[in-house]
Amino acid sequence: MRAALGATAVLVVAACSAIPTQGAVQKGDARVSEGDPVVVVAEGPAPDADPVSIVEGFLLAGSAGLSGDFVDFVAAREFLTPDARSSWDPLGSVVVASATQVQRTSDTQVTVEVQVAGKVDADGRYTEASADGRESVTFDMVQDSRQQWRIGGTPKGLILSRGAFTSRFRAAQLYFLSPDSQVLVPETRWYPSRNLPTSVVKGLLSGPSPWLRDAVRTAVPGGVQLKPEAVTVDADGVAEVDLDPARTVQTADRGLLLAQLQQSLQLPQVRSVVVRAGATGVPLDGATSLPTPAVGDPVMIQGDALVSLVNGALQPVAGVGSLAGLDARSPARSADGSVQVLLSGTDRLMLAPTATAPGRVLISGAGLAAPSVDRRGWVWTATGGSVLAVTPAGTQVTLTAPWLAGRSVKALAVARDGTRVAVVSDGADGLAIDVAGVVRDASGAPQQLSTPVRAGASVADAHQVVWADPVTLGVLGGTGGPSTLRLVPVGGQSEPLPDVADAASIASGVGERSMLVATHAGELLRYDGRTWVPVQGATGVHDPAYPG
Repeated sequence: MRAALGATAVLVVAACSAIPTQGAVQKGDARVSEGDPVVVVAEGPAPDADPVSIVEGFLLAGSAGLSGDFVDFVAAREFLTPDARSSWDPLGSVVVASATQVQRTSDTQVTVEVQVAGKVDADGRYTEASADGRESVTFDMVQDSRQQWRIGGTPKGLILSRGAFTSRFRAAQLYFLSPDSQVLVPETRWYPSRNLPTSVVKGLLSGPSPWLRDAVRTAVPGGVQLKPEAVTVDADGVAEVDLDPARTVQTADRGLLLAQLQQSLQLPQVRSVVVRAGATGVPLDGATSLPTPAVGDPVMIQGDALVSLVNGALQPVAGVGSLAGLDARSPARSADGSVQVLLSGTDRLMLAPTATAPGRVLISGAGLAAPSVDRRGWVWTATGGSVLAVTPAGTQVTLTAPWLAGRSVKALAVARDGTRVAVVSDGADGLAIDVAGVVRDASGAPQQLSTPVRAGASVADAHQVVWADPVTLGVLGGTGGPSTLRLVPVGGQSEPLPDVADAASIASGVGERSMLVATHAGELLRYDGRTWVPVQGATGVHDPAYPG
């Protein structure tokens, strides 16, 4: 691909005072923020440029439109005809490209062949593409009255290289509420780095995505808007959010509304948040403090015992009896330890035995998936294409999930907030990693799974899934071959972790440094951010699991 026309990269360096060279060292109160990025300044089309050069210049100018102090596509529109300028929606969609090739395919058409990594829609939702994802984008070319080539027909949106996308866009979490208003639930969106706080607030006011909508609630009243339509952030990092209509805002659950806004605006450039009902209103205060779902110590099976890794050492789990004769595997427990379950073989889900009582079977079925326990005490598993949930008392439900028809569930994991479940399944179209909202009745009993969002489309094999953090999955693959480990964001690009040749199972608390791998040889490894290192003294173990 030839170099695009008429663009130069300018490194913008913030002005700063001279560095002192003498005197005592002074303690400062500096706030660390994101550095100023490289700004690409694009010019319009060069005289007599050929169609390929026009398209190349347009692509580069589109990328440059996101790099200045403001989102500005004036230069990019110069490559378009007047009609195309008025119809082009640059942020209507973004194609994230691993590679592109531009070629003239007819006298009046230029085609861009794109190796697609992912796509972002107008609302900031990122969808990863499959490993072989490709797309052809055709530009219709016309000559104006001066015989200069311009683009007369262009698809909406932008095509950005992965590098340009990474530098121009940022992932942000929009926080909604669990149905009982006890937990904040994140949803990842991708917005231009410029004016990020404004995009975040507008996204939050618009509500959750369809797949999550019936599993959460929001304290934002209907019809509330950002007025003026921008969040201002001053030099001290104070973000000011003015919401209208003032009367509607004043009648909202103020504490929960502020909790959602403050958590969603946890951004590098924001230190504190001021929210007003109306531009002249008094700042609202009294945000509700909502705890993060607890994550305790991991458990695993060693011999005939259920043990826990506490401060780097293994110790028996209190209250759990011997597992002898159970063919015990895949333990799971609630955060408070009141619910302890495991699989007995591959076809029985049971409560763990105690010192005084044997284990009790909760569900029997062929090829049960490793269980997961939600924060309400429901135990989840699957058999075939059915997802099941059961209480320790034995009340069982089969969740409605039409999208699993004709598929076989290989693994599942409920998020610790209890509103989302990750499901790995096989079907005629191959492997799928889906994340669905959990729809519950008034008592909190799970009833159905929403139509899901696809994650990890580039992942070819998976047989175990865990929540690595509130918005990222950890996935173990390698059925019939070398094991593979990946981090799979729910709304982002999957990334490989260093492989462990004989990995048998994985576990994760919050963050990749909490991740554990058990090998087929019974060794336990932990991730230190770069590689996997042995956990001293942890031998002869299998199936580690954090609460949840």
